[in-house]
Amino acid sequence: MLQIYKMTHHFPATEQYGLTAQLRRAAVSVPANIAEGFAKRGALDKARFLNIARGSLGEVHYYLLLARDLDYADPAALLDAYDQVARLLSRYTQSVAGARG
Repeated sequence: MLQIYKMTHHFPATEQYGLTAQLRRAAVSVPANIAEGFAKRGALDKARFLNIARGSLGEVHYYLLLARDLDYADPAALLDAYDQVARLLSRYTQSVAGARG
């Protein structure tokens, strides 16, 4: 997430309330929802917050591709990190889903 803040710091000023804000908001939402889900007692509550985190992670992915396509940044390293987070989040979600059964 810190890398996203550093990257978006260099985006054009015209994107301050656009892509910069959207990308940062989505990036912050991922770990925040994982943390909130982790604190929940029931598996269904945990799964709901993990699902929200997955949606935010999908937004992050799209915004990174958009930043690349607009030539605002080269997010290659962040796209690699996205892949890792997506795999970990998927495994965590599966383990929570298994706990429900």
